[in-house]
Amino acid sequence: MEDTPAKGKKRPPSAAEAAARSAMLLLAAVVFVGWLVVWAVFPTRTYSSTWAPKLATLTGFGKQAIRMMLFVFPVLLVYVVACVYLHLHEDGDPDAPSRTRGGFSRRMAAWRRPLLVRGPLGIVTPMELAFLLMLLALLVWFYSAYVTAEFAKIRIKLPGEKLWQARLEKAARRLGTTGSLCVALLFLPVARGSALLPLVGLTSEASVKYHVWLGNLAMVIFTAHGLCYITFWASTDQIDEMLKWAKTRMANVAGELTLLCGLAMWATALPRVRRRMFELFYYAHHLYVPFILFCALHVGVTAFCFILPGVFVFAVDRCLRFLQSRTCVRLVSARLLPSEAVELNFAKSPCLRYSPTSTLFVNVPSVSRLQWHPFTVTSSSSLELDTLSVVVTSRGSWTQKLYDTVSSLPPSGGHLGVSVEGPYCAAAASTRFLGYDSLVMVSGGSGITPFISVIRELVHQSGAAETVQAPRLLLVCVFKTSAELDMLDLLVPVTGGLSAISRLDLRIEAFVTREGEPSAARKQPGREVWFKPWPSDAPVAPVLGSSGWLCLGAVVASSFAVFLVLVAALQRFYIYPIDGDTNHVYPWAARTMLNLLFLGASVAGVTGAAFLWNKRGSADEEMKVKSVDGPTPGMPPVALLHWAGGVERELESLPAQPLVKATNVHFGHRPDLKRMLLGIEGENVGVMASGPQGMLEEVATICSSGPPSNLHFQCISFTW
Repeated sequence: MEDTPAKGKKRPPSAAEAAARSAMLLLAAVVFVGWLVVWAVFPTRTYSSTWAPKLATLTGFGKQAIRMMLFVFPVLLVYVVACVYLHLHEDGDPDAPSRTRGGFSRRMAAWRRPLLVRGPLGIVTPMELAFLLMLLALLVWFYSAYVTAEFAKIRIKLPGEKLWQARLEKAARRLGTTGSLCVALLFLPVARGSALLPLVGLTSEASVKYHVWLGNLAMVIFTAHGLCYITFWASTDQIDEMLKWAKTRMANVAGELTLLCGLAMWATALPRVRRRMFELFYYAHHLYVPFILFCALHVGVTAFCFILPGVFVFAVDRCLRFLQSRTCVRLVSARLLPSEAVELNFAKSPCLRYSPTSTLFVNVPSVSRLQWHPFTVTSSSSLELDTLSVVVTSRGSWTQKLYDTVSSLPPSGGHLGVSVEGPYCAAAASTRFLGYDSLVMVSGGSGITPFISVIRELVHQSGAAETVQAPRLLLVCVFKTSAELDMLDLLVPVTGGLSAISRLDLRIEAFVTREGEPSAARKQPGREVWFKPWPSDAPVAPVLGSSGWLCLGAVVASSFAVFLVLVAALQRFYIYPIDGDTNHVYPWAARTMLNLLFLGASVAGVTGAAFLWNKRGSADEEMKVKSVDGPTPGMPPVALLHWAGGVERELESLPAQPLVKATNVHFGHRPDLKRMLLGIEGENVGVMASGPQGMLEEVATICSSGPPSNLHFQCISFTW
């Protein structure tokens, strides 16, 4: 009889599947490098005098079609290849690469160590710094090549115009073209459900950093572009050009509106403004819609092809997120903790799989119809097949109002409408911890929530197969008050309970910084609230079904094909007859608006059809998700931890409570992280940190300085 994989595990990939994955990765890398080469060659005379005429002769395409072929098609091809790769990766064992890291991964570990810790860029690895320097070099080359070519063709057109003024106009124009390279990449990191992020091992929260870098670069370049043009117009007595909207060339007013929208987003995104007035930052960032619209009207459809790939990918992602957010999900129960934290437990489809440290965006209309907040998923899709959990701590007005709303409900229930987006994850980055001999997790306050999912995943891995050796675990958690210690109760998974977590080699060092000794008051137990479902409530499910990656690739390819057909029909049967008349030129603005309309229609139509098709197919599965009317047997008790008097004593040793025996609580001081991290033995030690920026920088500094080359740092940072 053949050996069958353990429940919840997937078979390892065959040699043919592994070769196919490698081939697809190579293809994606080659196409992406070729796309960057096109950007590097485009401003040179080689392209304008050789490539462009040959491409026009061979294909018979106009400028817009050629630029779509050169700048849009390669990115979307990489996207579709990434979707197929991730689909095959899901069919096999997604954790196998993490458990068998190999020599290549070990050599790459040096490139992932922190290099720059304290600075305007945040925590930066050598790999990130190398890519940033390469991007800057490409921008410098792109601009210098363009300016050199433009200066060689300068002809004085205006009476009294000087050479420096003509050069200033050319330099200003090419600053705008150079900024379009940044905008071409700007939207890719914030497409949360994109296939490109997990392809390169990025999570949606980690990629926000690159969006910030690209946004700063783009706005510096665009601001210089606008200032140079204002200087040129003022020096040549053409300041009235600022108020002109040309019909057949670049519209200056549209460009100024684009710059104003960008400056508003840039100003409200400054760290000091964003932290103090997050809602202002959040709502101001919706100006990206008029930013894209006016940018297209400013440059025209041909030049808009430069930034179209990023806009197209983001549009597909945003449309799918909107469709998912219209569904009210089934909230099964809530667990209220004395520290005013609440664990929300949702029903989920068994086919929904996600990695540890995944992120779920939550909206509660009764609290706020407009606000969406990201939370780390604390459950494990391998261990808890029918539920998905997040923990919300009271840290602001929205979270406090949510806690008050839930706590006001009777234990027997009520109904709370909730919508979600996600979960979003990156398998390669999220399961990297499976390949370490020892794993140290350092958290501050609510930063412990990502590690709840990590520990639960390791509980599943340790019980799935006897050959899987879970790493030795050290959890260092820092809290302000002893009331927050109840967050440790959430480490115990609902499935298997304490007996499951006892299989792990786990040690917990908890530090309470604002109390010098244990509180004499008895800790009040938390309570459960069970919700009554409405018929319209649905379990959290993949937005495009169990074959989501494959379907996403088909959606992107199909929507782009529909867009091309619509644009071709528009050009051939409506615009060309007008442009063919020597006395008439079709207006830029009307042509641009029609192209944007077709772009929106193709994306919305195809994604909507795919979503409805999947929803129709998953209706039977949703009916199989049984309702839960009362407490689940085996639910771990709330308020699990109790400590004896004394400042640094071990928790009471209760034989039936292995989590308590593994935990030490320290009062009145912070942990000596340097001593603790350098004291870990082993050649392959993973260090994960989640919490305040100061703690992240301290851990990163320890892992990057001196001899501890065995420490492999991974930062879990939320910078929304």
